[in-house]
Amino acid sequence: PVSICHVQENVLQRVLQLPVVSSTCETLQRKYSSTKESHPLMASVCEVYERGVQGAGALAMWGMEPVVRRLEPQCESAVAVANNLACRGLDHLEEKIPALQYPVDK
Repeated sequence: PVSICHVQENVLQRVLQLPVVSSTCETLQRKYSSTKESHPLMASVCEVYERGVQGAGALAMWGMEPVVRRLEPQCESAVAVANNLACRGLDHLEEKIPALQYPVDK
């Protein structure tokens, strides 16, 4: 089968758009929000964790920026090849496992 990944689309976007994945993410987000709303202590712990993850992510991006800038031209073709291979693999999975096209509750 021909890969349905497009130039702007990547394999991660396709995976996140699969009904089984998107419905799972929505369910987890609802449960996380509901837990934070119903348990004040848990909400404060979650907020501290969220701020820590955001800060760590920003710090990591800041530290990697010079490296990424230097490697970007060489990496673009490697990323495109890896993305294409991953898309082909996802095409195969979608063909062999039709359940990926259904939400979790089905």
